Amino acid sequence: MGRFFFSFFFFLLSILCLLPLKPVVALPLHTNSRWIVDEDGARVKLACVNWPSHQEAAVAEGLSNHPVDLISKRIASLGFNCVRLTLPLFLAIDQSLASLTVRQSFQRLGLLESLAGFQANNPSMLDLPLTSAYQAVVSNLADNKMMVILDSHFSEPSFHGNGVFGDQHFNPDLWVKGLTRIATMFSGVPNVVGMSLRNELRCPNQNVDWYRYMQKGAEAVHSANPDVLVIISGLSDGTDLSFLLNQQLELTFTGKLVLEMHWHGSRVGRAGETSNPNKECGRVVDSIMRGGGVLLQQGWPLMFVSELGVDDNRHLNCFFGLAAELDFDWALWTLEETNGLMNWNSNFFQRISALQSPLQGPDVSRVKPHKIILHPSTGLCILRESLSEPLKLGPCTESEAWGYTPQKILIVKGTYFCLQAVGLGKPAKLSIICTQPGSNWEIISDSKMYLSTKLGDGTTVCLDVDSSSNIVTDACKCLGRDDMCDPGSQWFKVVDSTNITRRPILQIG
Repeated sequence: MGRFFFSFFFFLLSILCLLPLKPVVALPLHTNSRWIVDEDGARVKLACVNWPSHQEAAVAEGLSNHPVDLISKRIASLGFNCVRLTLPLFLAIDQSLASLTVRQSFQRLGLLESLAGFQANNPSMLDLPLTSAYQAVVSNLADNKMMVILDSHFSEPSFHGNGVFGDQHFNPDLWVKGLTRIATMFSGVPNVVGMSLRNELRCPNQNVDWYRYMQKGAEAVHSANPDVLVIISGLSDGTDLSFLLNQQLELTFTGKLVLEMHWHGSRVGRAGETSNPNKECGRVVDSIMRGGGVLLQQGWPLMFVSELGVDDNRHLNCFFGLAAELDFDWALWTLEETNGLMNWNSNFFQRISALQSPLQGPDVSRVKPHKIILHPSTGLCILRESLSEPLKLGPCTESEAWGYTPQKILIVKGTYFCLQAVGLGKPAKLSIICTQPGSNWEIISDSKMYLSTKLGDGTTVCLDVDSSSNIVTDACKCLGRDDMCDPGSQWFKVVDSTNITRRPILQIG
């Protein structure tokens, strides 16, 4: 009996040793070249959701509809590891606002229905001062292992209306004072890992004001709370950081600066409603790269797309392809608005799941560089289950390690097998004869999202997905002038990867 017990024990132990361990984030965070890393130097990819708390009531949205703990758990269950929690700066510098309780804030705005809902769902927070209610949300997120980015969104509680440096709504001296107080308030709060200085800046003097005040604000935050990442937005509603190529920020600290950009599909321009989707995708990518994406390629510390607006589905596949290619950190906009987190279906979260885990990172010693083939419209990657079964889409965490040779052959690394087209409407296959027609895959179109090859009879085909998620080849579509065509099934992205892991788990204390 004893021998059986110990044999079973060591067998069980051997099985447990083979199970993947969930990585733990060692806080605080800092930067290593373009990456955010933890104290151990491991990549931490911020996959966040925005939770607005900057609007008229200065209370986190959704708390009149759900208990705070339910919202936090919902965020965590969907694969996110952090929240960008917005706030109005006056919460820290206007005592008449900060001293209001949640109840009083709703009452002064006549939001009696919201007040009743808040009392039903979060009664313990109803008579807290607004500042304490904000801290309670941060604390609950910590209880659910969620990192937090504090975002100084507006000066006054508002839905719209960000000012410019020096106008009546944006006094630079009060701004620095408020940043200092917020940074001090959350000093020593481990799950507060970053602080964003200002949302979507608009500066009449552009670069002159931007350098003068952003440097002052960054130094104030770092001095008050050296642990947090200092997150800085560019100009033109947060879409332009290109001016940093000519003049860098002059800061006294290193390893904490993070640059952020915004991208909202609905702001791309009305041309997207009439242009061919491939041409439009090429234009979108070019605009993002010129606006700041090029900084990533030059080793600047991160490109944190802190407002990823998904309110225009036409451009999403294009953006998801770029997000996977550059593997930047991001924050979905938003938790509670009409187009927000609580209203998206499971298919949407499957699509973004491939972007929640790090694909690359600073440590390439553990995993040899390789490629995955992402299908942005599903968020899945090309997998092989066996040589006798067709290639299919599946979770990217189970993806093959592909190579893309100078001869444009897609080969499964560590094998002799390459991807090969057989014919129109037929399943693509793996073959060891990689010199045959159908084995050389060109990346084509302005979108750079098609994998195309020529069959033996000269017919050009593109990789596609059928209704059963099998990988097939078919006639390339949407390459002409058809503006209403949907190329989604044929859009693939060959993405560099060095490290495919589950999202990090936050350890506090």
